[in-house]
Parts: sequence; structure tokens; C-alpha cells
Amino acid sequence: MSGAVKTSVIAAIPALGLEQSYAALPESFHALVAPSPVRAAKLVRLNGPLAEKLGLELDGVGEQALADLFAGNAAPGNGGRLVAMAYSGHQFGQFNPGLGDGRAALLGEVVTKDGERFDIQLKGSGPTPFSRRGDGRAALGPVIREYVVSEAMHALGIPTTRSLAIATTGEMVIREQIHPGAVLTRVAASHLRIGTFQHFAARGDIQSLKTLLDYAIARHYPQIETAENLPLALLGAVIDRQASLIAKWMAVGFIHGVMNTDNMTISGETIDYGPCAFMDHYEHYKVYSSIDQQGRYAYGAQPMIAKWNLTRLAEALLVLADGGQEAAAEAAVKVLDGFDTAFAGYWLEAMGAKLGLTAPAETDRPLILDFLTVLHKAGIDFTSGFAALETFVVEKESGVFDTVFEGAEDFEPWLEKWRKRLEAEGKSNAIRDRLRRANPVYIPRNHLVEEAIREAEHSGNFEPMEKLLQAVSKPFERREGLERYALPPQPDEVVHRTFCGT
Repeated sequence: MSGAVKTSVIAAIPALGLEQSYAALPESFHALVAPSPVRAAKLVRLNGPLAEKLGLELDGVGEQALADLFAGNAAPGNGGRLVAMAYSGHQFGQFNPGLGDGRAALLGEVVTKDGERFDIQLKGSGPTPFSRRGDGRAALGPVIREYVVSEAMHALGIPTTRSLAIATTGEMVIREQIHPGAVLTRVAASHLRIGTFQHFAARGDIQSLKTLLDYAIARHYPQIETAENLPLALLGAVIDRQASLIAKWMAVGFIHGVMNTDNMTISGETIDYGPCAFMDHYEHYKVYSSIDQQGRYAYGAQPMIAKWNLTRLAEALLVLADGGQEAAAEAAVKVLDGFDTAFAGYWLEAMGAKLGLTAPAETDRPLILDFLTVLHKAGIDFTSGFAALETFVVEKESGVFDTVFEGAEDFEPWLEKWRKRLEAEGKSNAIRDRLRRANPVYIPRNHLVEEAIREAEHSGNFEPMEKLLQAVSKPFERREGLERYALPPQPDEVVHRTFCGT
């Protein structure tokens, strides 16, 4: 794209009211990057409700101007440059000191009328100084996966980054095969990661670490600004949010797949949807990710890995803690031990709700675990198994769940114990309502996501993606015409492996 055309594009795009607080931090935090023009930017999806929530004034902006904005052909801020963030991280347990945004960059930040600040980032926008010989681009398939799954997670009530737009580039990218290119516009409370803290700690850059600590607290945890020990106060706050987040993942059968420390946010949002997946039949140590060959990030390992990652955050913060390293380490261990208690409580609350319990107690834990055993032994679909419970509150009612528990020998004895427990939970209609609010009917099932990707990549048909988004945008509300989106995959539809796409 010529310079003259780029100038006209920038002139056609409104300022968007973007702020640049992260770009205002010292140079060690980021690199400014010129836009990397693409051949033929085309906007294939804009998340209108999210744009409205953010207060972005896009009315009257031409479609091509929007396509150029969301494809990275122009950046309305920082003198027409994007901001690539610096960070490090443990990847599958091995520390990499030189990561950073290798294929993503911030457009800037928007502050809503409610005073909430959000990053707007382009993912797949071209090479940066952190690209490590990569092309900085993204394939359309992973972009669709992240858009669909992140918006589904939001609809499920799970803290997550969100997706504002998909723009195709008119260019191809080479991964295992050749794929059409695309750029995802991602929205996040911030892109601060555990790996951001590790980056400066590994370099012994105490001043930058202090600056980052202050910035993270001011942005995400202003309520702890008066705490005596700010590093430990931040650690405790992040631990609580992550414990809550992982419990929510477990309650919907979500498997992140790459829980590296650079993929765990300080804000407590789910981020970086690579080889992620939702479980079909329940299996505690289920793995989908093709790169997780040892099962490090299996479904049932996620709480343990979250604590491991948080321990790496504690290590990065120790040099800022008061009272010397030894005393600081002892204090940090006590704070870290709070993760186990917090997660246990959040898990019990989330899983108890899925059984219709208003105030689940520790004595209900065996009832929950026994139901998971029923699902596992009979190979029952996780989502359908829980969704079916509404029809068994009193007597079996006919409907779409007639065959869910066929062949599950342990179900009837469990059902008797569950119904007895429900006697303290009020009227059956109220219990059914609680079950429906806690157990989704529609999730972005792996075979449906793959179908949407396949149709878009091979024939430019985005209708399957739109239909899937229609279903998962209201996951608890059963609707006519969407019956297949509530069903587990047929044997020949099962997806056994998911791929990162980088």
C-alpha cells in the first residue's frame, strides 16, 4: 500500500478517543511499530454490541476504512504507530526471557462512560521487534477460533478478553499448510501478564518492576493502594481472581491448553485462545492440545498449574517486598497457600450451582464428585450430562435428554441421593430455574468450531461461524432451529487434537 493511500485511510478514521497510558511508560516496556499494510483488507465481522459498550464512534465510517483500521493498515494514535509489549515467560515449564508481542500490537486504550479502561489490540498485524524471525501474521482459522470461543466465554459469565472484529488480509500465511490470513481485534482490561513482571525481574530492572507494580495496581486493584506491603497485596489480589477464574473454567469443561506464564493475566481474564477446547465426554485429565504431549495443561491439572504460575509471579515480586528476601519469601508462601482455599471454595460454589444447590457446603463435595464419576465411567458428554439434570428433579420428563444417561449403571443410585439432597432446596420449579441458569445448553463444541473454520477457509462461507455465534451468544436459552448445537459430536465428528496456529 502506498504512503498516499495510507494517509487517506488515516484521515478517514475517527480518533476513536484512544488513550495511550501503556505507551507512556518507559521504553523498556514496549516498542513502537509502524503498521504493516496488507494487500486487500476486508472486514468480515464487527462486534456491534461490544463497539457500542466501548463507546467507539464508528457510525458513518466507511466499510473499507474500518477494514483498513482492523487489518492494521493504519493506526489512529501514537503518530500512526502501534505498541508491541515486552514480556517474558515460562513456556511448558521452561523460562524464555525474550518473548513479547511477536504478532500483536496495541492500537491504544479506550475509557468507557463508566470509567472502565480497555486495551484494543490487533493480533496478526505484522512483525515487531519481538517476532523472533516470525512473520507476525495470523491465519484465519485461529482468528475465528478466538473470536467464537472468547465471545462464548463472555456469554457464559467467565472473565475473558473479547473480540471486536475480524478482518481478512487478502494474503496467505504458511504454517503446517497455506492458509488465508486475517487479523483479530482483541479487547482486554489489559494485556499485563505474569510474564510482564518476570521480564523485568529476570533483568534485575528494579525501577521498571516498581513502575509496573504501581501501574498494575492503579489500573486493576486501586482498592489495595494503601496496603502496607504492595507486592504481597497485589499477589493476593491476583491469586483470588485467578482462583475464581479457573473454577469457572472447570465448571464448563474448558481446557485452555497453553497455560504458560505469559498467558496468565494480572487482571484475571482468560487470554490467548490457541489450542483451547471444551470437553466432550468427561475425562479428568483430558488433553486436546497437540503441543501438550505430557499433559501438563490437562483439564484436571489446571488448578495446580495456575498455582505454579502464581508462584512465578511471587518470585518476580519478592525483590520489591519489605523485610528482606527470607522474610518476604515466607510471607509470599503464606499468601500462595491461600490459592488452595480460595479455589476449593470457588469450585464448590460453581459445581454446586450446577446441581441446583443454593448454598453448597463441604458435605456436598462427594455428591459432586460422584456425579463426575458417573459421567466418566459411562463416557457421558460433560455439557449434556449437567444440562439433562433439569429433567430429573422429580420424575423423569421426556425430551431432548432422553438418552443421555442410557447405560450409566451408577446414575440411578446417584439420582436418589441427589433428589434427597434437593429436599432442602425448595420447590422443583425454582430448582429447575437454577439448573438452567448454571448449565449451558450451547458451548462452542470443537467439531462445530472446526466446521466454521473449514467453511470460511476453504470456500469463504462465514455462515457456519455466524450460526455458531448465534447459539453461543445465549448459551443458557434453548431455541428452535439450533438443536444440533446442543448435541455432542457423532463418532466421526469427534475432534481429538487442537492446534495452536502460531
